[in-house]
Amino acid sequence: MQRRLLLTFALAASLASWLAIPVASAAERKTFDTASFEEAQQRGQRILVDISATWCPTCKAQKPIIDSLAEQPVNKDLVIFAVDFDSQKSVVREFRAQSQSTLIAFQGKTETGRSVGDTDPDSIAALVRSTSIK
Repeated sequence: MQRRLLLTFALAASLASWLAIPVASAAERKTFDTASFEEAQQRGQRILVDISATWCPTCKAQKPIIDSLAEQPVNKDLVIFAVDFDSQKSVVREFRAQSQSTLIAFQGKTETGRSVGDTDPDSIAALVRSTSIK
């Protein structure tokens, strides 16, 4: 009986340590701030800027597509910066975005593509893939 209890504790301890190890399998998500964005650019990271508004139906349609792409292991090194169209007007102007539902892809400091109002999963995935082109 004690041996079984000991084995149970050993198994529980090994599972606990395994579960405590963070697994980087999802893209990093951040609220846009200039310092973090510039730091990601300096490091040559893959970046997706998502300019959206809470009231925008197109943005709502884009969200599950972006969420799905963010969860793919191939995009674990992608950084997604969320820009609020209504409260971050200066940032919106800086990116020369004319409307919400604008997605802008970067490889480091180089813009690799952008889309506005796109809700096609394949073309949004292609936009994200453009960040990998070196």
